Amino acid sequence: MRKNHLNHKLRAYNLQEILIVLAIIGILLLLALPRLMPLISKTKSLEAQTQLKQIYNMQTTFRYMHSKYSLDFDEIDFEAPNTVNQNGTANYSYEITEATGSTFKAVATAVVDFDGDGVFNIWEIDQNGNPKQVVKD
Repeated sequence: MRKNHLNHKLRAYNLQEILIVLAIIGILLLLALPRLMPLISKTKSLEAQTQLKQIYNMQTTFRYMHSKYSLDFDEIDFEAPNTVNQNGTANYSYEITEATGSTFKAVATAVVDFDGDGVFNIWEIDQNGNPKQVVKD
């Protein structure tokens, strides 16, 4: 005898059950997100620190060769990554704001407001090679 598969019911979730589960997950995310924002900002700031250390290394090499620091990224062979505003992946824009024979200062400014408070994160590095957070997001 052949069984009729059309009359056989499958166990499944209905639309209401799935919507209730999604609503609960959404509420849990809303509760957890404020606690995660500082961690997200801290993680994204690692990009600025890494790039600023790279600028420091390139500036140091340039100074050994030319006895001065440079204001130009091309002279030190640093290529700034494209920001998210330029269809890239970088969250910071980079600039050398000061360069003399014995000092330099480079700044990384966030192009994204990580926590939505209107304050953009800013990091800087100088000839001493220690990145410092100037404006905390």
